[in-house]
Amino acid sequence: MSATVRLVTLGCKVNQYETQYVKEMLEHAGYAEATDAAAPADLCVVNTCTVTHEGDAKSRQAIRRLAAENPGTKMLVMGCYATRDPDALAALPGVTHVIADKSRLVDELRPYGVLEPLAGISRFDGHQRAFVKVQDGCLLHCSYCIIPSVRPTVRSRPAAEIVDEVARLIDAGYREIVLTGIHLGHYGIDLSKGRPKAEWTRLWHLLDRLTALPGDFRVRLSSLEAAEARDDLLRAMQHPKVCAHLHLCLQSGSDRVLRDMKRRYTAGGYLERVRRIHATLDRPAISTDVIVGFPGETDAEFDETLCVVRESQMMRVHVFSYSPRAGTVAAAEMRDDVRPEVKAARRERLRELERELAQRYAQSLVGRTLDVLVEGADDARPGFARGTACRYLSVRFPGFTPELVRQKVRVVTHSAEQGTLLGERLSVGPFPLPLRLG
Repeated sequence: MSATVRLVTLGCKVNQYETQYVKEMLEHAGYAEATDAAAPADLCVVNTCTVTHEGDAKSRQAIRRLAAENPGTKMLVMGCYATRDPDALAALPGVTHVIADKSRLVDELRPYGVLEPLAGISRFDGHQRAFVKVQDGCLLHCSYCIIPSVRPTVRSRPAAEIVDEVARLIDAGYREIVLTGIHLGHYGIDLSKGRPKAEWTRLWHLLDRLTALPGDFRVRLSSLEAAEARDDLLRAMQHPKVCAHLHLCLQSGSDRVLRDMKRRYTAGGYLERVRRIHATLDRPAISTDVIVGFPGETDAEFDETLCVVRESQMMRVHVFSYSPRAGTVAAAEMRDDVRPEVKAARRERLRELERELAQRYAQSLVGRTLDVLVEGADDARPGFARGTACRYLSVRFPGFTPELVRQKVRVVTHSAEQGTLLGERLSVGPFPLPLRLG
């Protein structure tokens, strides 16, 4: 009988990919994922997050819960928290193995029967879209961020390996591939170092190779710096298989706050790049991250952020309240001087603006035919399917059947409600690629 494994992931898309990669390596070594909730697993794996104190706390809670629910199990802990403070995690009840250095992943997994690395994943369990990690590491050292200290080495995967992996996932039935990395826009910089420009490998070169693959699928990019949405990349994004959606991290619209954050752009530079995107792509979806209440942020500086978000025509804003992160420049050198109630009020104002802009953007797409990935049934509307359009908007339409899940369908939209589009399904399956869909 196969040994069993339970896996828990905290944090980002990269962590989720890495958990799937570890799962498939363990399966090759003879493990099967535990499905009987009443039976302890032989091995538990927790992939931790350390981007915030809350991430640390949730990681510790997951470890303690698994130890209690799986008495006598071997407990393997990996991820960013394991890299930052392996001794603290090793001291937790039930932990038997901490992987602090993921570059030694295969060696660290040898006690569990893993003998060699895999060239990539073949599926993405629990998801209707597949995340593909193409790059690791960040060198920017923003003053509020701990990640460069736990993922300091920039490593890009060879393009041929990524293309083969994406082809496997398409063959397995995935119709959306999300390219992700710790600093996605730096993909290929290390591969290109020391080579003549004609031999460089950058993100747009990778997109060109992926869109040449056969099949009815689409590619989405995860977050980028605005300056990295350069003309070469926008040219590659004009291909019908690439989602017209860019997540461009803003963090603040105040030049003074951006300087203190050690971000490498101004609000004006950010807006200029967004204008270029709108001029190049067909009604692109722009989403972003914003931190409110960074040390010293005034009401006027927060208003500058609101102005940049509005002028950028954002369709989604992920809002975070600043909290000091031990080990960062901001925590060491800046006083957290914005009151919690002020942060909460600013969060709500941004979310109110997001709701307004999301509805406006959704309304602008009413009447268009959109390329929608079906993700499941709409619990709020019996008989309706829910899915996501190429431009990252939620779409609902009648006629759900389980066979539609993970398929791409064409939906003509007729109305928008609170940033969600409603419409009617036209057909299932491939469509002519020259048709530019949402």
